[in-house]
Amino acid sequence: MIARAGRGHPRRWTILAVLVVSLLVVVLDNTVLNVALRTIADPVAGLGASQAQLEWAINAYTLVFAGLLFAAGVLGDRYGRRRVLLIGLALFGVASLLSAYAQTPGQLIGARALMGLGAAGIMPSTLSIISNVFDPVERGRAIGVWGGAVGLGIAIGPVTGGTLLEHFWWGSVFLINVPIITIGVVLVLVLVPESRDPAPRRLDVAGVLLSVGGLLALVYGIIDGGEHGFDRPAVWLAIAVGGGLLAWFVRHERRTEQPSLDISLFSDARFSAAIAAIGLVFFAGLGTLFFLSFYLQLVRGFSPLQAGLVMTPFAVAQLIFAPRSAAMVRRFGPRVVCAGGLSLVTLALASYAFVSVSTPVAVLLVLTFVQGTGMAHVVPPTTESIMSSLPPQRAGVGSAVSNTFRQVGGALGVAVLGAVLSAVYRRGVSDALAGLAEPARSEAAESIAGAYGVAATAGPEGAELIQAANATFVSAIHWAAAGSAVVAALGTVVVLLYLPRRSNPHHDRPTTDRTTTDRTAADRPGADRPARTSAEEVTPPSRVGRGVRRGMR
Repeated sequence: MIARAGRGHPRRWTILAVLVVSLLVVVLDNTVLNVALRTIADPVAGLGASQAQLEWAINAYTLVFAGLLFAAGVLGDRYGRRRVLLIGLALFGVASLLSAYAQTPGQLIGARALMGLGAAGIMPSTLSIISNVFDPVERGRAIGVWGGAVGLGIAIGPVTGGTLLEHFWWGSVFLINVPIITIGVVLVLVLVPESRDPAPRRLDVAGVLLSVGGLLALVYGIIDGGEHGFDRPAVWLAIAVGGGLLAWFVRHERRTEQPSLDISLFSDARFSAAIAAIGLVFFAGLGTLFFLSFYLQLVRGFSPLQAGLVMTPFAVAQLIFAPRSAAMVRRFGPRVVCAGGLSLVTLALASYAFVSVSTPVAVLLVLTFVQGTGMAHVVPPTTESIMSSLPPQRAGVGSAVSNTFRQVGGALGVAVLGAVLSAVYRRGVSDALAGLAEPARSEAAESIAGAYGVAATAGPEGAELIQAANATFVSAIHWAAAGSAVVAALGTVVVLLYLPRRSNPHHDRPTTDRTTTDRTAADRPGADRPARTSAEEVTPPSRVGRGVRRGMR
């Protein structure tokens, strides 16, 4: 059934609950692995993975996820969003099972890459289905709930992982996904309607391949540079190849008669500013959460569960404010709400530049709450601006573009801010390592985790090494926090300059094309059905106007 003004699909809120559960598993898995890294590195309790292997266990997921998001959105628009969602859920569940029982670091990295492939099918499908089952009047509120799930998944990942690790083996952080995914598949089959572009264009194979190749090369170069430094030709070659392929993709999309991505969409200020804001806020936010996790577990000596609990206010803020952001947008407009949210994010990130080795936990709780509150007023309004810029039949492309910028922005944040963190740490800790012999010196200089490993076997000198490593790492955090705050402030400027003061209802109208959503037997011609409840019924223009006006107030 097609969304109608003032009504939408009769099961739309139940459908939203199913989609939120599917999305939550994907987003949670982005962060749940962080707290398990030290256990997986243990040769007895884990896999004995090296530092590089641990980084690629995370990066393999992000690389495939970001690289294939756009292609998955295009395929969903053409072949059916529910179909792509189900395939993604199945792949994600199988990959979770393989990850849980991996016997070597290489197997874990491969399973994580497969998990990224499944996630790429899930995330854009959830948002595009929401755009098709909710009418414009309720869409903002629904996307607010969706955005709250994104923030909740980011924040509860460490808590979930820490809880599991205290009671089970490391594979449980992946195995927990399997029953949830199984239930999700059943509910999607039963409750979620199929939808697709009613007039599908010829599949732009060249455009899809160029976008995938460009994103993979670009994100690989960024991740590799963050891991080993940006002073190597191979890193810049990968980034240049990725940038070149993406430039070729843009040129191709402008010239082809049936493009996968209509480049002219970016001429809409609402669309472009919202895309930029999402990329920048996730660059700053995820990069900060990455180094905060190491600070809590190493410098402060918190357990994985304790570290996760410190981030809980971030999730609480998302649950409180994200669903209410739509009402804020109706009252004050997307520009004011998003700029206010980005300002709060900037304030929280800048405050991390004053964190010390002994900062009270209460201060950290307040900072994570403020950051979560800010993001709760950025993600839903910008996502709604993006989706309402497009007709419902193109929702998959809009969702894919939004989520691609989200993932690439997050990968950039972790890589770039991680590179800043590593560079400042290595430079600052070098004097404290002068008395160490190789290979201990190189290991301690590589990361603070390496310094803790060396200190454990250094005897009485180990305490001095840990003290120096902690002080240097906190100093490095100050530089990374300052960089993330600058990026968030840039997002604020972009929103103030280019995001419209009020929502533009240009595309906020229900589609009446009967092919948008697969029809049930009751909807077929000749079937008995109650008057004025048909999916094909054309809403009177006067009612459409009232619905749009209500959405703007």
